[in-house]
Amino acid sequence: MNILAIDTSNYVMGVAIVKDGVVAGEYVTHLKKNHSIRLMPAVDALMKETGVAPEELDRIAVAHGPGSYTGVRIGLTTAKTMAWSLDIPVVGVSSLEAVARQGAFFDGYVAPFFDARRGLVYTGLYDADMNVVKEEKNVLMEDWLKELSELDQKILFVSQDLSVHEELIREILGSRAVLPSYPYHYSRPSLIALSGEKKEPGTVHELVPNYLRIPEAEQKWLDQQKEK
Repeated sequence: MNILAIDTSNYVMGVAIVKDGVVAGEYVTHLKKNHSIRLMPAVDALMKETGVAPEELDRIAVAHGPGSYTGVRIGLTTAKTMAWSLDIPVVGVSSLEAVARQGAFFDGYVAPFFDARRGLVYTGLYDADMNVVKEEKNVLMEDWLKELSELDQKILFVSQDLSVHEELIREILGSRAVLPSYPYHYSRPSLIALSGEKKEPGTVHELVPNYLRIPEAEQKWLDQQKEK
């Protein structure tokens, strides 16, 4: 099975081609640049380098959030458009699961998170087999850490935004918090392909963003309607 994996859900932009379980090529950057301009050239270049023609793809796997609202939409729209035009399945993979897979061999729980501003994070809890222990949610980091402190387990924290919350993590969890070196904090598109290979695909139209909360502009509009 030839799988194209795409991730533009955060600052990391990643593209991978996996052929029958072998990573043929992978491209990853962590730059504050416009994914909408850079994504398709990256896909095109990687497919040419790996010798995979569009019609040879069997499936597309894409990170569908949570994360940047714009970033999620870019990756999802690209993946769905390609899948529709090629008449192949497209599978959505949680952006948090994609990061959590960096800790798949950790003997304990894995807590991926993305900073959501104002003390909030997008997060969830996984075991070493990538089973969901606690469902993904948008929550105050302090409340989340207090919840995790009740577990009798070491917890591996993986996040591109670790520095924002590192002090609080250490303060509340102490030695039970495991913070790996920086390369483990960024998702890899090849791991998205691995997840996407195992998931049952739905229809193109059923795949929607996993925001975990509505966009701020939409929330402000709803608040204004209530006031009226």
